Amino acid sequence: MTAVRHINPPELHSSPAFSQVVRVPAGADTIYVGGQNGVAPDGTVVGAGMAEQSRQALANLRTCLEAAGAAVTDVVKWTIFYVEGAEVLAGLSAFGEFWPRDAAPPAITVVEVSDVGPPGALLEIEAVAAVRS
Repeated sequence: MTAVRHINPPELHSSPAFSQVVRVPAGADTIYVGGQNGVAPDGTVVGAGMAEQSRQALANLRTCLEAAGAAVTDVVKWTIFYVEGAEVLAGLSAFGEFWPRDAAPPAITVVEVSDVGPPGALLEIEAVAAVRS
């Protein structure tokens, strides 16, 4: 299988935090991880702040990916939903701690919403990963 390509057209802004385009070749298995909140195994929200909830949501995503035979660096697309008024920069900082610096970043969409489900939850993150078949 040809490698996944991360593309940043020179006509667009380039950022170390995300890729503008990710091209996945034929022959890759795609893994779709449903939205994960910053909740503990018992379903309770782990803290009142965006940073701790982001760290837990990302840990939950890692658990899901590994259960499907993927690694976080196989993620080609994140979608992050955050509750209006939440400290987005604290969440992005947690993502910066989580994502390996030497890995090409995935495409990312960030959306402000009114609610994400569990009472007190500030964000929900879903992912699409691509792995060799």
